[in-house]
Amino acid sequence: MEAADFMPSEAVIAGIRRGIEEYEAKRASARRQVRWRVPVFVGLVVVFVALIAWLFNAAADPHEQWLSTPHVFLYIGGLAVAVLAYFRALRPAARLQRSFRDTLLPMIFGFVRDVRYQHGTRPNSFDRMPRETVGAFSRQSFDDIISGRYEDFPFELYEARLWEGSGKSETIAFKGIIIAFETIEPFPGTLVAARKAGKVVHFFRGMFAGKMQELSCGVDDLDNTYEFRTDNIEAARPLVTGRMAQALTWLRETWPYDQARVALSGSDGFLLMPRSKNFFELPDISEPIDYNRHVAPMITDLGAMLATAALVRKIGARDGVGV
Repeated sequence: MEAADFMPSEAVIAGIRRGIEEYEAKRASARRQVRWRVPVFVGLVVVFVALIAWLFNAAADPHEQWLSTPHVFLYIGGLAVAVLAYFRALRPAARLQRSFRDTLLPMIFGFVRDVRYQHGTRPNSFDRMPRETVGAFSRQSFDDIISGRYEDFPFELYEARLWEGSGKSETIAFKGIIIAFETIEPFPGTLVAARKAGKVVHFFRGMFAGKMQELSCGVDDLDNTYEFRTDNIEAARPLVTGRMAQALTWLRETWPYDQARVALSGSDGFLLMPRSKNFFELPDISEPIDYNRHVAPMITDLGAMLATAALVRKIGARDGVGV
């Protein structure tokens, strides 16, 4: 399995380049609008405040002109209105950048059938993901969501941030990309390959043990960093020591950002690929979009993720089925 197998065709890439060129023309126009809108919108507020303050001087004590109590409230209100005017002046640029995400991201996934793009909604597959994959969390947020089908490979890919607590006590359980997919053959139970827990977690887990049991894959590097847990140890053992170990080895080679995780639950498979940076991040409206610098790395990472997810799909398949 190669990441290049999941890369868009030259025709799709040419379409992306054309889309970027069209966007650049609109971006230049929007930036010109912002250049005059900001000083005009904010300037009008400043002139209005100055005029009202001058009128207040007629009723103010000579020693309090420009600094009386009504003046102070006027300045505070004027500052709030100026901030609102500033962001309203930026609206054409913000609207264009949002529309570009809606256009570019589905275009990048142009080789995916039935492609669908959403933003900020709760992914359909999220509630089916085994919580043992990420550990404890009480809050979650989602950014860009792409779903579709590549050949016989249906998937849902989304950016997620899962955490517990707030402020200085905030603990991040996971931040990055989650790919949910339908496995080639269902796993009879739940199988998770997650980050190895600390000794304290192991101690309390032993005291309050549930159905999930631990096992090893026999590869020292993986056993030292991963924790394999399942509620069907007999069905899980040949997978953990076979294709799952191969898939995790592939992940270590293709995803350099942080330790990826895998989960199987019935017909559902999940591949979690941590990354602190926003995967679908685009530059500010003031910076031109460059295909080689901004888009090509995104496509390369996407190809690596789909290739790895396709490999993970085969973990529970019988020899010769879907391989």
